[in-house]
Amino acid sequence: MDEIVLMSDPGIAAIPVIDCGEPLVDVRLHEPLAVDPRKADPAGAFAYLREGVLARLLMAQKLLPDGIRLLFVEGYRPPSLQRRYFEQYADGLVAAHPDWSPSRIRDAASRYVSPPEIAPHSAGAAVDLTLLSADGREVDMGTRVNASPEDSDGACYTDADTIGPEARANRRVLGAALSAAGLVNYPTEWWHWSYGDRYWALATETGTAQYGPRELG
Repeated sequence: MDEIVLMSDPGIAAIPVIDCGEPLVDVRLHEPLAVDPRKADPAGAFAYLREGVLARLLMAQKLLPDGIRLLFVEGYRPPSLQRRYFEQYADGLVAAHPDWSPSRIRDAASRYVSPPEIAPHSAGAAVDLTLLSADGREVDMGTRVNASPEDSDGACYTDADTIGPEARANRRVLGAALSAAGLVNYPTEWWHWSYGDRYWALATETGTAQYGPRELG
């Protein structure tokens, strides 16, 4: 994909899902992944991923330079929570841009929150993450994890040209390891990577997705 295809693109929703039935597993039970509690919920849903996605994260960890670790921030997101996030962000865009059409609002919202019916997080197929240095600190990635396009003035885009050389280099390190492990990035969010979902199927020209939205448990 040379141009950014947003999650709202009809072509993504049209990709069929043949769910392989893989279970959701708790990443907190697997070393050496570091898990950040910032998105923790009472049920611990945030810490779950499909088994195959976790296997690829563990592979990516081994591909990182010595002393650098992945910091897992959020994986699975229940469909109801995904819908709430999407509607809240869209409502904010409507308030800021009352002249925008519903389709433009949907497209703009999908830069930051996936439409709930195709959301990779709700399939347990997506993960938000960053890098830790050898001393346990988050490295410079140009923006915080989950910075919106508005908050960051577009610096959240993976290939943004407004970030410094250190942040750009760190994004390349993260991207090289995750890409080699088979995950794909959503280009409007440097921290968002997925495997097996509809967006992954589009990016890899696979034709079908192997993970669809589901409920935890």
